[in-house]
Amino acid sequence: MKNWAANLTYSSARVEHPRTLAELAGIVAGEPRVRALGSRHSFNDVADTTGVHVQLDLLDDGRPPLDVDPATGVASVRAGLRYGEVAPALHAQGRALTAMASLPHISVAGAVATGTHGSGDGTRSLAGDVVGVELLTATGEVLTLRRGDADFPGSVVALGALGVVTRVELATVPAFEVRQDVFTGLSWDALTENLDAVMGSAYSVSVFTSWFEPDVRMVWCKSRVDDGVGAAPTLPTGLGAVPATRAMHPLPDVAAVACTEQGGVPGPWFERLPHFRLDFTPSLGEELQSEYLLPRSAGPDAVRAVRALGERVGPLLLTSEIRTVAGDDQWLSTTGEDSLALHFTWRQDWAAVREVLPELEAALLPLGARPHWGKLFTVPVGELRGRYPRFADFADLAARLDPAGVFRGGYVGQLLAG
Repeated sequence: MKNWAANLTYSSARVEHPRTLAELAGIVAGEPRVRALGSRHSFNDVADTTGVHVQLDLLDDGRPPLDVDPATGVASVRAGLRYGEVAPALHAQGRALTAMASLPHISVAGAVATGTHGSGDGTRSLAGDVVGVELLTATGEVLTLRRGDADFPGSVVALGALGVVTRVELATVPAFEVRQDVFTGLSWDALTENLDAVMGSAYSVSVFTSWFEPDVRMVWCKSRVDDGVGAAPTLPTGLGAVPATRAMHPLPDVAAVACTEQGGVPGPWFERLPHFRLDFTPSLGEELQSEYLLPRSAGPDAVRAVRALGERVGPLLLTSEIRTVAGDDQWLSTTGEDSLALHFTWRQDWAAVREVLPELEAALLPLGARPHWGKLFTVPVGELRGRYPRFADFADLAARLDPAGVFRGGYVGQLLAG
């Protein structure tokens, strides 16, 4: 079995799809190595195992797939559901999540476990909406950790190392509408000198580029529409950016049919915050991805550093994206403070990408970069551990909940081996 991009073949002996918690507990108890597998959108072996993979797409725990507490707005959802399934069900009850990733095809548990995120100065990663995690541990115990518990900050962005997450509790807000506007013609000097103003010009902003073209390729602004307030992006005038004359795709010369509606037409939050529609294959599929998240204060220096490598990285790229993410308190979060995210969608040529990644990392790591857990990077394990002040606490939590290492495998096994 391969991952979504087909660049990785998993090492597991077989894949199980348990239908009940008792069946899941039996698999965990009967196997020396088990790992949960979500929608397989990771590009590395962070979710791999030589044992048994379990996927929760068929799991029925006897409770509704999604249940919203009317008093608190907290939604309890089955972990195997995809965001594209959860979001419209929430909207139908008048509720919303604060963020969506660029594609709604990813599973809730897998996305939060790797620190996956959307975009916005005031918007945390998808893990930021999590207020409770229910997981089945190596002993077969069903353990629930909620915000306020001492171990909770280590339980969400946990890379599947603590157990099989069976349910996630998400804080929600009242449903809202969003319009999406795309701009072209922004110069590199205008972006670098006005980075905060550009990235803060809407609720969610994405800058798409190849790094070596004369101008920034596109700026996607997703603005909340609340009773007419914030009904248009506030991209500063005088920077040269002009509204796009047609619907755009993040990849040049690709039709925008798979993208969510643009042109400033308001629509439900879940139909605008993602870049791609659930009923289409996102992006091209035949690609590789890397991403580095840096302290927001290092943003202009990071943009300049990658721009200086434009002739090296540009020819290998399908596209690249610049976003912002608000900080959170998760021990293994890549966004432990307000951050700038630099995302790279590469052509599927691992030999060439592997050669350029060390150059990219040499430029970004001194600025405080942390690689996304589910994407491709070459940072040594020991150095990566040192970039997380609470890593020792996380390793202790993993040892307490899984002393036999049932849930260790792939990159997680290397990470916790030291």
